[in-house]
Amino acid sequence: MDTRQDELRRDLDATLQARKELGKEYEDELVDSFMKRLDARLDARVERSVAQRMDDHEPGPYRERHQRSRRQGWTKRSGSGLAVVSMAFGIPLTAIASNPTNGGFAGLLVCWAGIVGVNFAAAFGERRSREDRRPRSDWD
Repeated sequence: MDTRQDELRRDLDATLQARKELGKEYEDELVDSFMKRLDARLDARVERSVAQRMDDHEPGPYRERHQRSRRQGWTKRSGSGLAVVSMAFGIPLTAIASNPTNGGFAGLLVCWAGIVGVNFAAAFGERRSREDRRPRSDWD
């Protein structure tokens, strides 16, 4: 802790010495530079403190599950959500597309082909991202 304060004191002394040498016209730039270095040190200190506190806590099943679900992303958690949304939109779209003035049976086929295509693309994208996360070996 003492060395960090010494470093900070040296930086402040250097900034003040540079101000004396350069004059008041560079004062704003010198202060901004010092404040950026101070902010970076504070950020690093806060990050270390938070990491240390997180390490002190024993990871429980809730924390592990929460971290795992955050890593999986939106597609993994919402796989059944897309199916529900597709069905919710599919019902009114079926009524609209199957109307004889809007295309009849051909409109119905086009409508459901689009819905199936969207679901297929989402499932294929999820599978592909899962394969990308899988560790590769020399045998693959």
